[in-house]
Amino acid sequence: RNDRYSSQDWFHNTLSLPNSSILRSIRSPVIFMTAWSTFISILYIRLLKTNPLIAKCIAIPSTTPHSLTMSAMSLLLVFRTNTAYQRFAEGRKIWEDIINSSRDLHRMCMLYEPEMGIETRRRMQRLIAAFPYLLRHRIRPNLVMRRVNDDQYKRDPVNTILLYQDSAAVDDDDEAAAIATQEETLGMSRRKTRPLFWVDKRTLPWRLLPSNALQQCARAQNRPLWVCDRMSKEIRAVPTCESFMARERLNLIGHVEKLSHCIGACERIHQTAVPLNYARHSLRGLTLWLITLPFALVSTLGPLIGPVLFLVSWLLFGVYEIGYSIEDPFQGTLRLSILCDTIRRDVLADEFARATAFNLKEKEEEDDDDDDKEESDEDECVAEISESHCQKGATGEISGINLSP
Repeated sequence: RNDRYSSQDWFHNTLSLPNSSILRSIRSPVIFMTAWSTFISILYIRLLKTNPLIAKCIAIPSTTPHSLTMSAMSLLLVFRTNTAYQRFAEGRKIWEDIINSSRDLHRMCMLYEPEMGIETRRRMQRLIAAFPYLLRHRIRPNLVMRRVNDDQYKRDPVNTILLYQDSAAVDDDDEAAAIATQEETLGMSRRKTRPLFWVDKRTLPWRLLPSNALQQCARAQNRPLWVCDRMSKEIRAVPTCESFMARERLNLIGHVEKLSHCIGACERIHQTAVPLNYARHSLRGLTLWLITLPFALVSTLGPLIGPVLFLVSWLLFGVYEIGYSIEDPFQGTLRLSILCDTIRRDVLADEFARATAFNLKEKEEEDDDDDDKEESDEDECVAEISESHCQKGATGEISGINLSP
């Protein structure tokens, strides 16, 4: 089913509400607000019978305070959601640049294959195909990594490699900030020993890397950046000739630089979170507004206050949760596995079919064959016309002989 819903899909969306991931994420505050409002309505109804004076004190006589603060609450939620969507859209544009740069770099490598050599071109292809996977693992920790001391998974020493977790640090990491400050002030480092992991080198992206680069890339702290460095070195090692000068070399390195810039752009979105003060202020204001809302509506809605608070809390907390879920689009909102597979298929899986676009000799031979066929057809036509003329001439002579006295 297409994930783009129109207004005609209202019935399907309504029936699938219990399966909503947003509702599962906000079920705790929604259940609390529903239970709280139900408790206030029951208490108000009982106090009306036993002590109407206290019941009158519980109910707020006017909804004006909530109407006035609703504008400020809406601005907070809308601003957060718009900011988060801008980050989501920017993340998708960055990966669009990665796809385009990878395709352009692969095209240039195919064009200059005679100058680069087949082996260099193949190494470049494998590095290009492995780059998006390594970048995805950096901004979203790889779940297929297993700890060395984990007895639940048995490690095969032949088909596995040892490596450390390659994850980009975040700006709000208090421990990393404290260690960095200590190194700057005291000049000493007390960094913790990083846990050691293992992966199966027959899986993606490890089987895409050239054999001479697998272990070196696994030891790197920033693996996608290492791939960019290796591609730059491969381009630099291509010998200079008449058809591959400094201009072509700089053009290829320029595409590698675009991929390197995309690493920093993805890290910027992943590392920089929404300011903590703003997020806390929005959530606190929303919570207090919903907690006090039953006191303003209980006198008019009575026992219906529970279902009403369920809908209102679901809407408002849902908007807040949507902004939270898309502010870092690399944690599941964007399907990076599909984008990585797109690059791999364009670079490696469709290699033989795309290689025909860079071979003009077959086209020239086909054109020559077509020209020869056309010439032969013309010669045959001329021969047939000459033969027909000859037959007509011979027939006229014979007729003249028969008609003469």
